[in-house]
Parts: sequence; C-alpha cells; structure tokens
Amino acid sequence: MTISSAQARTLEALDASLKGDVLVPGAPEYDAARRVWNGEVDRHPAAIARCQGVADVMSAVRHAREHHLPASVRGGGHAVAGHAVLDDGLVIDLSGMTGARVDPIARTVSLEGGALNSHMDRESQAFGLAMTGGFVSHTGAVGLALGGGIGHLMRKFGLAIDAMREADVVTADGSFLRASREENPDLFWALRGGGGNFGIVTSLTLDLEPLGPEILAGLIAWPADQAAAVLSFMRDFVADAPDDLGLMANLRLAPPLPLFPAEVHGTPIIALVITWAGDIEAGKEFLRPLRELGTPVADGITIKPYVAHQKMLDAAVPHGRHYYWKSHRLGALNSEMIDIICTHLEEISSPLSSVPIFCFGGAMSRVPEGETAFPHRDAAHDINIVASWLPEQAREADRHRAWVRGFFDDLAPYSRGVYVNFTSDDAQQRVRQAYSDTQWSRLQAAKAVYDPTNFFDHNANIPPATGPAA
Repeated sequence: MTISSAQARTLEALDASLKGDVLVPGAPEYDAARRVWNGEVDRHPAAIARCQGVADVMSAVRHAREHHLPASVRGGGHAVAGHAVLDDGLVIDLSGMTGARVDPIARTVSLEGGALNSHMDRESQAFGLAMTGGFVSHTGAVGLALGGGIGHLMRKFGLAIDAMREADVVTADGSFLRASREENPDLFWALRGGGGNFGIVTSLTLDLEPLGPEILAGLIAWPADQAAAVLSFMRDFVADAPDDLGLMANLRLAPPLPLFPAEVHGTPIIALVITWAGDIEAGKEFLRPLRELGTPVADGITIKPYVAHQKMLDAAVPHGRHYYWKSHRLGALNSEMIDIICTHLEEISSPLSSVPIFCFGGAMSRVPEGETAFPHRDAAHDINIVASWLPEQAREADRHRAWVRGFFDDLAPYSRGVYVNFTSDDAQQRVRQAYSDTQWSRLQAAKAVYDPTNFFDHNANIPPATGPAA
C-alpha cells in the first residue's frame, strides 16, 4: 500500500511519542512484523506500532482514534483467523511486552500483554507453581485467558479465566482502567471469556497453584483400526476420573518420529495425551487400564519436567505453516459421533493435519456458568478439526479446507456451540454461539459502556448493545 505524505507525518509523530517504534511499508522489519503464526494470513497494515509499555499503548489507541484509522491488537498473534493484523490500518503490537513476574508468597503471576505460555511457565516453574496455560507454549497467554483458556490443567485447576485476579486495561478512548472483582467488576466479568472486545489488556494477574517441577505425562498411541474403541474408552475413563487427570485425544497420520515404529509412519493413528497433576505413584496405578488397552504402537508416558510436557506439541504447529480449522463443543461422544470422527480420520488430507479432542470435567465444570463468560461447562469436549500444509503447497489448500468443512458439517447436528478462541473464518457468524443468552446480553451491555463505537472490532466481535458501530 502507499502512504500519503500527510499520513507519513502523523505516523512520524506517533513514532516520536513511543518508547517503541512504528514500522511502515518498506521498512526493513515491516514484513517480518506483519507475519503471524498462521502463514495463510497475509495482510498489509498501514503501520505497526511496536509498543514497549502502557504509555505506548495509550498513545497508539489515541492516534488511531484521532486519525480515524481502523486498529487491531497483537499479543501472541496465534489466533488462526489472524485478527492481530489488518489491511490499511494500525496494528497495536504488544509482542515485545513479554514480562512475567511471579509473587511466590501470594502465588500469583503478572503477565504483560505479549507474554507467551512459555514465558509464564518458565517463571512460574522456578517456584514450583503453575496454572492452566493452553496446549502449545508459543500461544499468547493473555489472549488465551481472555477467551476462556482451556489447557492440560483445566480439570485440575479450572480454566485460565478462573484464575484471573485483576487486569490493567487501556480502553477504546485511550484511558487506563484496572478491573477486578472490586474495581470495575462489570468489565472484569466481561474480560473473563469475552476476548479482546473491551480494551487492550496490558497486564493480567492470575493465581498459581503448586505443581511440578516433574509430572507424569506423555502420549500413548494406537492404529486407526482401534480408534473407535479408544474413543469409547476415553469417554468412560474421563467421566469418572479424578481432577488430577488431564486428557486429550489427537488423531492424525503418524509423524516420522523415533517414538513411532517405522512401519506406522504416515498411517492414521489415535493418540491420547496424558497430563497427571497429582501423586506420581497414584497416577501410574490409575493409568494402568489405559496403558493395557488394545495394542498400542507407542507409549511415551513417563516422568518428565512439566515445562517439557508443555512444549511437547509445539513442533506439530510451527509458525509460518498454513492452517485452516473449524471447531465444535460436544457432549459425551456417542456411537454416531465416533463413527464420524473415525471415518474422517481415514480421509485426512495432509500429513500435517490433526484433530485434537479436549476433555472437560473436573474443576472447570464446577464453576457456576454465571461466574464468567464461558458457557456449557457441563459439556464433555471441544473438537478442533485442523488442516495444515506447507506454504509451497498452496494449490492443495482447497482440498484440505474441504476435508475440514465436510468433517465439521457432519458433526454439526451434535454441536453445543463453539469455544470463542477456536473460531476461524466463521468468527463473525459463530461468535453468538460461543455464549449463552444471558452471557451475550451482559457482554453487549459491557461493550456499550467500554467501547460504544466498537473500536475494538478486529476480533470475534461482540457489538455494543446500542447497535452497530457509530
């Protein structure tokens, strides 16, 4: 895009006002800075304000408002829809704000807006503490939490939003607020599941719990002809399991890794990823029936550092690869759902694609629904149908997307909505399905107070109760 001389002057003034800097098209670091995790996203902002603190964020918001620039907010930049960047607008980039400060006495962690799960885990585990932090260590911790925050530890400690204590927020007029149960409680409630609709969270403080440094964890895998039996077992096994058990399935083609025998490389498999957050000896005994199920092709369950387990899936979803996905929240898997899942596993279109199925229950299910903006806590699963391919395989993209859509459509009759962090190109159509009627009304009311003109609209957008943006 071409920037006018008048725009250039105003952006130079913004750059001069920041501790960070402003990148415009043609700048040496511009192309790298506009890239996000999903290589499918290729957008060209008018400028990228790389913020280094709260004052920078406030200045960037005020600049966008004054000059009528649409704006997006980048934290970890991991959302598959690429909401973090936009064409011809201003990206308010917090990716350089990665501080994570632990108070070991209060058992809290305070995260800056660009902190990743890996930053949080590194600092927290130095004190033998942890919280629910997603499934991939290079995900943005704050963005994850604002949408709800499912992860390996959710059955033990609840969702990330259940650990939220307070947030520092830059609002749509460029002012600063603190939100907690005591201070701006309506905003605090909305932030706990409503995503980035209400302001830019520059710091988030969350409770931590004792865990680690070593846990019993890993994966066990079976060939696809045993997938139906494994999914049925998983459904029953987790239903009566203690909170200490974190469990997810992952269906894909076996990667060429030493864990898997060479003869299964490239063939469909189902794996169960185990996270045991309790006594290790008790965990070994509890997991015995799982490890004796069927005829596994791999068993990697072992005692290992928690931070290593948190990074186990990182290599499967690297930055720059192309991704497309759709998702459903589901009840307990019945025979029809299992048949659909197994059929589409056999039809998987790429060796890089996968189908994670996340198991709910435990601590997260016992939080009253009205406490946060995260519905259907009594559901059993989230399923995420993820297609992935290399940048040079662009000609195959339609085939991979078709596999996702067919799988998604076949499961639609069983859907109980969607996890807002898993919305994709369907975000604006499905965001309403991410909340109950009561939650939606409360979120729209909060939006009308804190962002009445819908300035923060490059997201899974919740319009203000008064109507569309003015």
